Amino acid sequence: MRKLFPVICLVAAAILISTQPGCGRRSHSDDDDDDKAVVVPVEIERVISGEIATYFTGTASLEAEEETDVVAKVGGVVKTIFIEEGDFVGAGQVLARLDDEKLTVQMEQATANLRRLEHEYNRNMDLFESKLISDQEFQSAKYDYEHQKAVYDLSKLELEYTAIRSPISGLVAERMIKVGNMVLTNQPVFRVTGWNPLLGVLFVPERQIGKLRVGQVASLRVDAVEGEEFPGRVERISPVVDPSTGTVKVTVEVRDRTKTLKPGMFARINIVHDVHSNTVLVSKDAVITEDRESSVFVVRDSTAYKQIVETGYINSSHIEILDGLTEGDTVVTTGKGSLKDSTKVELVTQGTEKVAVTDSSSVAAGQDQ
Repeated sequence: MRKLFPVICLVAAAILISTQPGCGRRSHSDDDDDDKAVVVPVEIERVISGEIATYFTGTASLEAEEETDVVAKVGGVVKTIFIEEGDFVGAGQVLARLDDEKLTVQMEQATANLRRLEHEYNRNMDLFESKLISDQEFQSAKYDYEHQKAVYDLSKLELEYTAIRSPISGLVAERMIKVGNMVLTNQPVFRVTGWNPLLGVLFVPERQIGKLRVGQVASLRVDAVEGEEFPGRVERISPVVDPSTGTVKVTVEVRDRTKTLKPGMFARINIVHDVHSNTVLVSKDAVITEDRESSVFVVRDSTAYKQIVETGYINSSHIEILDGLTEGDTVVTTGKGSLKDSTKVELVTQGTEKVAVTDSSSVAAGQDQ
C-alpha cells in the first residue's frame, strides 16, 4: 500500500494540471463577452421650437347655405326645358316653360275687357264732373274698371308664371320633370343648390362650448379628396343647449372657389381654439408612452439616455414638451424599441428637422371630444 501511494499522488497531480488550462481559457472568453458593448443603430431628430394648436374635432355632412325646390306657380303641360342637372343658373333665370296657349287667350280677353271698361270709366268721369250722372253711377263705373284691372293683372301674372324661374343662384341639383309632363300648381320641378358657402353642422358637448367662439379658424377634410384640407370658420353658435343630447349646434362655414367640395360630402372638421407659441416641440415618433408616463431617449456622446417628459398639445407631426427637454436636444425617432437607459447607439440616418405648421389647415391637437 505504501508503494502505491506515491503513484496515486502523481496521477492525481497530472489530472489536476491537465484540467487547469481549459478552465483558464473559458474564464477569459467570458470576460471578453462581458467587456464587449452592444451598439444599436438608430435614427435621430433635434428638438425644435415653434407653434402648436389644440382643437375641437367633429364630423358632419356638408350642406348648402342656400338650397330650394323650384315649384310651378301655375299648372300646365311642360313645353320646353332649358337647363339640365349640373348647370349653373342665376337668380331669376328661366329653367323651363309651360304651355301658355290657354293663358294667352285669357290674357287677350282680359285686355279687351279692360280697354272697354277704361273707356267707359273715363267717359263717366267727364259726365260726373259735368254733373250729368249721379255719384252712384260714377262709382259703379269706377268699380267695374278697377275689378277688370285686377283680372287683367292676374291674367298677366299667370301668363308670366308659365316661365319657371330659379329664385336663387346655384347649381341645378335635380330635374324632376320631362317635356310633356303635366304639372300642378306648387309642384316641385327642380332643386337648385347654392355652392358657396357650404356649411358643416356640429353638435358640441356643452362642456366644450366655452372654448368655441364665432369667427374661430377651422379646417375640413373630406374622404373624397385625400390629402387636402379646406379652410373654414365658425359662422354660428346656437344660444341654447339641446336637453335631450346635452349638445350645442355649431355651424362651420367653408368657401371653396374650386368647387371641389359638394353638398352631402362627409367632412371631418377641426376648430382651432388655442395656440401655444415659441414652445418646445419634438417629433411624435420620438415619444414613448407607457403606463400614462411619456419618455424619450436623448442621445449624448453616442449613448441613449432615457428621459421622462411632460407633454402638452399634439398635432399631426409633433408633440409639445412642457418639461424634460430643451430646444436643440437630440432624440431617437427610429430604433427606440431596442433601447434601454445608457445604451450605446450608432447613427444610421439623421431625420429631417421639420418646423411645426401654424396655419389652420395643418394643426391637429388636443383631441377635444
